[in-house]
Amino acid sequence: MIRDPFEEFAACLPRHRALIGLDLGDKTVGVAVSDLMGTVATPLLTVRRKKFTLDAAQLLDIIKGRDIAGIVLGLPRNMDGSEGSRCQKTRAFARNLSRLTELPIGFWDERLSTVAAERALLEADTSRKRRSEVIDHVAAAYILQGALDRMAHLRNG
Repeated sequence: MIRDPFEEFAACLPRHRALIGLDLGDKTVGVAVSDLMGTVATPLLTVRRKKFTLDAAQLLDIIKGRDIAGIVLGLPRNMDGSEGSRCQKTRAFARNLSRLTELPIGFWDERLSTVAAERALLEADTSRKRRSEVIDHVAAAYILQGALDRMAHLRNG
């Protein structure tokens, strides 16, 4: 089920369960997971997109294998905060995925997450080839970490 706004998503999650963060692109889906305490996001892998049913099956296998409690999907808003065609594609993906799982799905504003991931990889002196291999799941970790930090703030008032 899709929970929007984000505060509604955060309120429905059980404590001490991991979350998964997804950075949805046209060709790939970056995947990151949190620890059980919901404090740290870790890049996991990048799924090469084929078609929705295959992509969803792969993501649901990851979710099942890690006992995930909720899905954070990066929402690629425009820099002015408006929603364009990429947001529409992301929302459609979420609607389709929600038909296959009972897990709550929340959106997190992903503006500049790929830029931040790229900067971190450059600072770590990562080769161009390696950056292209990991950028999507590092961006997913930035998305998930932002959501985790917001949830901690909501819990702690």
